[in-house]
Amino acid sequence: MNFPLSFWDISLWLSFTAIILLITAELTSQHGGKTRLLIHRKRLLQATFAMTLLFLITVAIYVYDIIVSL
Repeated sequence: MNFPLSFWDISLWLSFTAIILLITAELTSQHGGKTRLLIHRKRLLQATFAMTLLFLITVAIYVYDIIVSL
């Protein structure tokens, strides 16, 4: 049975998730005004950092694969 998502699909999903989380973290900034959202900013930034790190790892794997195949 084949896994329905390829490595490229997972990398693309991670990049979009990281961008959305980063935008959300910036829009809920404490300096930007009063918001009525009950979001823990520290946890949101940690999730953003984790998704960005996972995306960069997938990019590094792609670069490594390209270098090895030469």
